[in-house]
Amino acid sequence: MKWKALLPTRPHGESGWVGRVLTAGVVVAVLATARPADAWVWVVLVVTFVVFAVGSVLMATRPYAAFALLSVVAVANALIAGYPQSNSLALVLVGITDIAVIDFRRHGNRPIVAVGIGVAAAYAVSAWWFDQPDSWYFTQLLWTGVLTAFGLNRRQYEVQTRQTELLLEQTRLAQSEHTRAAALEERGRIARDLHDVLAHSLGALSVQLEVAEALLDERGDTEGALERVRRSRRLAVQGLTEARNAVAALRADEVPDLAQAVAALAEQHENDHGTAVRLSITGQVSRTESGVTVALLNAAREALTNAAKHAPGQPVELALGFDNGVRLSVRNKGATSGEGFGLAGMRERLALVGGTLAAGPDGDDWLLVAEVPNE
Repeated sequence: MKWKALLPTRPHGESGWVGRVLTAGVVVAVLATARPADAWVWVVLVVTFVVFAVGSVLMATRPYAAFALLSVVAVANALIAGYPQSNSLALVLVGITDIAVIDFRRHGNRPIVAVGIGVAAAYAVSAWWFDQPDSWYFTQLLWTGVLTAFGLNRRQYEVQTRQTELLLEQTRLAQSEHTRAAALEERGRIARDLHDVLAHSLGALSVQLEVAEALLDERGDTEGALERVRRSRRLAVQGLTEARNAVAALRADEVPDLAQAVAALAEQHENDHGTAVRLSITGQVSRTESGVTVALLNAAREALTNAAKHAPGQPVELALGFDNGVRLSVRNKGATSGEGFGLAGMRERLALVGGTLAAGPDGDDWLLVAEVPNE
């Protein structure tokens, strides 16, 4: 997005209509006291006042057109400023002030300098033509310089005001983007938690209930089916426990010890599926952060669920190492699965705690490795 599009609609040089009207009123009052002897001076004063009014209006929409008109006003009235009792200096000052207010952007102050030189030259011509002393010339320059400085100060104020408004708009946009990113992150976290808890529990329940159905339908084995139903009940209870653990981790409450929790998962998998799980723990066992514990437990749970689903009856090797961080590996015979929501969720959760996940065939085996290095 281009920040230029965010600039306030207030145009450059907009110094306020109230001040503009009051300035015009002052100029009218000053010109009303003029007593030039020649009628052509009145013509110049009236025409340039009308041009000044048009230029002031155009400052709000056409700054460069306004600059051209106000330059004519300033230079023309500077040329007759030396005429006795013309009071044209008032139009010179308001014209040069309005020009100084205009923000010329890439042109900087060059237009103002050019008009200033033109006005100074016009003063010199007027002083020579109407036989004014040097003190008069320098007095006109002094007044012009003071009003130019006033206009430049006004312009700086307006530029700072626009920059402040732009900064506020950028801040609002940044806050909006931050809120949107936080909402997306929260949705991703909820999706991972739903999959981590529900997919494992419901997947294992589905396997047990399918076995129970087969025992009843094909063998009439009521006892065997009843045992599978009991296991299903234990899985449901375990799912509730896992949900509580996930909520506890999100709330930064106490979470189970990683090594003990992995050992419990291995034992439960053996009991539920009648499959051997060889667990090895190496290195100095240490307490891990809650986010790391939950991420690795979910990876182990997902890998065991996939092994039971895609390679039933095959032994599983589960290794947990605490050297230079934490490393969890799960190996089982036979192809297990490719990319899916489970692996994507594990990768996202591990990435949040600075970890990585690798999963794929390893010879005739399927190998999953989750690592979280030390910070």
